[in-house]
Amino acid sequence: MEIRKLVPSGYCKGVISAISLAEKARKDYPDEKIYVLGMLVHNEYVSKELSELGIITLDDTNTSKEELVDTINDGVVIFTAHGISKKIKQKVIDKGLKYVDASCVDVLKTQDIIRNYLKDGYDVLYFGKKNHPEAEAVLSIDENIHLITNKNDIDDLNINNDKIAMTNQTTMSYLELSDLIEYAKNKYPSLIVEKEICNATSSRQMAVYNLEDCDLLYVVGDPRSNNTNKLAEIGRLKGIKKVLLIQNYKDINTDDLKDINKVCVTAGASTPPKLIDEVISFISSQNG
Repeated sequence: MEIRKLVPSGYCKGVISAISLAEKARKDYPDEKIYVLGMLVHNEYVSKELSELGIITLDDTNTSKEELVDTINDGVVIFTAHGISKKIKQKVIDKGLKYVDASCVDVLKTQDIIRNYLKDGYDVLYFGKKNHPEAEAVLSIDENIHLITNKNDIDDLNINNDKIAMTNQTTMSYLELSDLIEYAKNKYPSLIVEKEICNATSSRQMAVYNLEDCDLLYVVGDPRSNNTNKLAEIGRLKGIKKVLLIQNYKDINTDDLKDINKVCVTAGASTPPKLIDEVISFISSQNG
């Protein structure tokens, strides 16, 4: 059985930066409580490692970030790699709390692009995932940003503006984005497009899409990670016989490896390298 690890896979620069900032915060504020407002990156193992440093992850799908801030009375707040709304940031400042902004530079770049179009009087179509923290931060900027999750959302639009631009969450599928752009242009021929899928996401997706003769693809990552899920989706669209999303080697069912000639392994941009190496090592131990 041939085993191939896809390159690139695992941590991207934004994730590395966010984790480094969190670790630095612990060194800079050794005696203070430190909270992350949501998951720093979408991987539970990263959250566990932060917990070992005494950094508390506040993540509750039934509680808004604004409500989470209400529960913090002292200490340091870390904003996640996905970006944060100005309203939440200001609330943290007004409460007299210290903060560390771990927003990914690619996320901030997309927000700046959107703001520039808004200043010029544009409505903005934003292709993203509903309730995802990156999308939530963007949508909080202005009411003239319209979340697009599929073609039906485009059909439902009723924008009375000749100036319309379209961009996207950085971790979406480039295949879906291209399809939606063409569909949106049929409705709004003068549409201006800014493709903002980050290089880390697109390069990992292309590595999967360009696979040949792969019988089984393992995608290592947290099921809450959007870019991880998109890797699995692209693998299925590519026609790979068996595509499995796993969090670590313990999720591997050895029966899935039977009669497999070539197994490939990739990982989302928030997946620790250690987990990828353990998956490769476990598969190798079953070889032969």
